[in-house]
Order: sequence, then C-alpha cells, then structure tokens
Amino acid sequence: MIDTKYFKDYRLKLGFTNQQNVKKFFGAKDITPTVDFNYISLLNDRLIEIIYKINEIVSPDIKVNNLESFKDEHINQVFEKLKQHHIIERLNNQGRRPEEVYFSWMRGYVISTYFLKALSIIFDTDLSNIKIIGDDDLENIDSFRRTPTADLEISINNFKKIRIEVQSGFQGINDIKQHKVLEAQKIAKTKHIPTIAIHFDLFNGQVAFIRLDTIEENDAHWITRQQMEGQTVFNINQNYFIWKLTDTPPSIEELDIELN
Repeated sequence: MIDTKYFKDYRLKLGFTNQQNVKKFFGAKDITPTVDFNYISLLNDRLIEIIYKINEIVSPDIKVNNLESFKDEHINQVFEKLKQHHIIERLNNQGRRPEEVYFSWMRGYVISTYFLKALSIIFDTDLSNIKIIGDDDLENIDSFRRTPTADLEISINNFKKIRIEVQSGFQGINDIKQHKVLEAQKIAKTKHIPTIAIHFDLFNGQVAFIRLDTIEENDAHWITRQQMEGQTVFNINQNYFIWKLTDTPPSIEELDIELN
C-alpha cells in the first residue's frame, strides 16, 4: 500500500529523517560552492578601475589625492577582513554567486566612501561630523545584512542631525526601495531626524537629492519594478538630479530641501 507511512519509511531507508534535508540532497542545495578568489581578484581590480576613472573626471574639490592609500584602505583591507571572517562564501541573494553579491556590496561601499569628501562640502561640515550608522558588520555574517537603516548621519551647525541614504546606480535605472522610505518616515516621527537620499547615477554622471520622509504614499512616482522581483519602488524623477558629477558639488542651500 502506498501511503504516507511508506513515504516516511522510504526516506528513512535513504537515510533521512527530515523532508527538507531530502529536498536539499536531491537539489544539491546542501553543497556550498567554493568561492573563486581568482574571480574576486578580477572584481577587485574592476573596483579600482571604477574609482580611478571617476577620480579623473570629478571636480578638483573632491578628488582623492592618494588613490593608492584609498585602494588599500577601502578595497584591499575590507576584502581581507571579509575573507578572514569567512563572510564572502556565505553571501547569497536570490541564488546569485557569492562573488557577485560581494562585488555588488563592495561597489556601493566604495562609492559611498569615495564621495564622503563631497558630502562634507555639500553640508558644509567637517568629515569628523559624518558618522557611519549602517548595519553592515564586516566581522559578523549575522549582522552583515541590508536593513532600512540609513548609511550616514551628519551633524551640521553643531546640533542639527540629518540621516543620509547613499545610493549608487550603474545601469541607468534610478529607484528607491519602499522600505527605505518607510524607515525614513519612522525616524522622522520618532527621532525628528530628516533623511535625505543621495543617489549617484554613475551611468549618466548625475546626482539626485530626495527628502525621503516627506514622500507621499500617493505620489505618482511609486511604481512596480518587475526587474526587482516586482518590488514597489520610488522612481527618481529627472527633476531631482541637480548635480553633474563633473561640476563642483552644490551647497545645502542650493539643494532647496527643507530640513525642519
């Protein structure tokens, strides 16, 4: 008789007491692929190329003077720390290879770090007043994750705080995920701190500035992006792009963003 008892006995004879383990076995989902560090070496080289190319064309005000030092601190050392704590091999996102997830994260990290000098000019504050508050821990896979928390918090005029969500676009598609907006609205309500998204569209060489916590639920720019598993996103209108990357960064006054 073929019944559920037979199914269970059959799986026991195969050596499994858990149905999920059977599925993992037949689908080879229990096998962790070996990280190709030669591939990652090439990806790191590309990160360096990206920064060198950007540094050639931006305004002299924000250029990195010592690219070798920047490369060592923000690419080589970060890579070594992730490797040392075995984080790279455990990275995954919708089935993508860990090397690709690593490159995607590193690319965003390197870009946001590169433009810290520009942010200090825009908000007329010292670099020491720009604090990293994101949740990515380079030593702990359990806390190395993407959360809604903004990347930076900036103190201006010695008392006013602003949260900054730094984004990078590389394909000409410029969106903000819905959970980033919801988090900004929560922070504005509970801590009275505004959040500004600064979106670097490196494909087109332009930068947008958007006050996230004031985006309305019925704003016409909310769309469903099929390329992102059908997520709801805020599509950044061209009017938000006010800085050409080849020009001097604008001042906070020129952004025309209300911060009260």
